[in-house]
Amino acid sequence: MSDDHRDTRAPGSVPAEIPAELVRHLVDRYTAGETIESLVAGHPYSYRKIRVALLDAGVTLRPPRIPLPPTPPGLINAYREGRSIRQLATTYGMSYNQTRNILLAEGVELRRRGQP
Repeated sequence: MSDDHRDTRAPGSVPAEIPAELVRHLVDRYTAGETIESLVAGHPYSYRKIRVALLDAGVTLRPPRIPLPPTPPGLINAYREGRSIRQLATTYGMSYNQTRNILLAEGVELRRRGQP
């Protein structure tokens, strides 16, 4: 990020509204892949203010990324060998949804309900 878009004024002098030029810069950075959190870190505006500015500028926000725990060893093979998601969740101490999401993130094709 270039320093020319950082606001170096004292916190009390931050304008109530984000200037249009800065909004355009924020839109460009967000659409290039930066997160709202990283935009907040580089500017004296709150998460909410930057989020609203992006929305007002017509940006479609990406869904939040939910961090998944590391895939436990043997989880994928156990599923492929016929264990159910519910059984795996119990065995590995995770919720059903968390186990399912890990399998999907690993590229496993899920079986239909009740199929071995």
